[in-house]
Amino acid sequence: MVTAYDAHVEQLFDRVRQLHAILTAHGIPYRIVGGVAVYLHVSAVDPLSARMTKDVDAAIHRRDLDRVIAAAAEAGWTYRHAAGVDMLIGQPESKARSAVHLIFLNERVRPDHLEPVPASAPVATPEGFLLAPLPDLIRMKLTSFRLKDQVHIQDLDAAGLITPPIEAALPPLLRQRLAQVRTTE
Repeated sequence: MVTAYDAHVEQLFDRVRQLHAILTAHGIPYRIVGGVAVYLHVSAVDPLSARMTKDVDAAIHRRDLDRVIAAAAEAGWTYRHAAGVDMLIGQPESKARSAVHLIFLNERVRPDHLEPVPASAPVATPEGFLLAPLPDLIRMKLTSFRLKDQVHIQDLDAAGLITPPIEAALPPLLRQRLAQVRTTE
């Protein structure tokens, strides 16, 4: 019996597979970030502790946005910019909640964020998907610091993925935020 949760997980991974195929075919660099990246990193070491998110986030270079839009259009996807968010919506869905949200490397997601999105080389999953490396993902989550980001930090930490070298490389304010999250675990 397939549950709604199973169907949702499959839909998200289908989006990631499609995005990977589209961007790879056009030689456009990307990395999956956000909750799906957390899920994939955690599930690699502790599959039962990984929890899914509601959407897919991908980081690209702004200079590649026009190429991404064109490549996505060839595959039947639609580009939208709504409420300050750049997104790609695949077919047959036409809802923003099932979209791939785009963020830009080396830019702040929001003006009040402490740091821009890091642009280290991505790491590949066994399926070939490109993910933000752990140090970048942890910095992004501590920079955004919404409740869901704090939960993602807890998940990464519980899986042993926030190592002493990663922690030591964080700037003081992000180390303070990590300590704050750890007090709520």
